Amino acid sequence: MARSLHVRLDDASAAALEVVRAEGLNESQAVRTALREAAKRRRTPTALRDEVRELAADPADREEMRAVREQMAELAPAP
Repeated sequence: MARSLHVRLDDASAAALEVVRAEGLNESQAVRTALREAAKRRRTPTALRDEVRELAADPADREEMRAVREQMAELAPAP
């Protein structure tokens, strides 16, 4: 369902809107695009944290990381 929203933009927000509109979008398209992009950026760190936690809890992945560290140590030049 479409939703209408009325906002009062400050100078910085108005300038940001013009940057997004420079791609040839009207105001509504620009606002929708900016909102989707902002939401995607905010979700990405959360998704990465969740993936890191999942991998850290995976015994098979931890074993693989240990094996890679050992291989890297063997390839490293002697001090």
